[in-house]
Amino acid sequence: MAKIRTGRVGEQIKKELSLLIQNELKDPRIGFVTITGVDVTNDLSQAEVYLSVLGDDEQKQGSLKGIEKASGFLRSEIGKRIRLRHTPELIFKFDESIAYGNRIDQLINQIHRDEDSSKE
Repeated sequence: MAKIRTGRVGEQIKKELSLLIQNELKDPRIGFVTITGVDVTNDLSQAEVYLSVLGDDEQKQGSLKGIEKASGFLRSEIGKRIRLRHTPELIFKFDESIAYGNRIDQLINQIHRDEDSSKE
């Protein structure tokens, strides 16, 4: 039962944070940011927010710093929009799964190219 609730709370936080970052934050450091997932602890005290940022490492770090600087504002807005007894602490992390998936895809394509060249 608790997993269902934390999943629903995580999805609601993801939805609200996406809207807040897109519409409310005016920090020029924040580029094109996508929230890919939110993991909430069972006691709803912390929420790990996974971000995907378009751009190079410098832009990623700038976006992360801008979002972390606005974390108090984001947490208070989440508290206003979602009715919870305690608003979870937001912990922002990069989602490396997309880069990892791209790397795996490149390796598979390289293997196929090597097999095709060895057949000829």
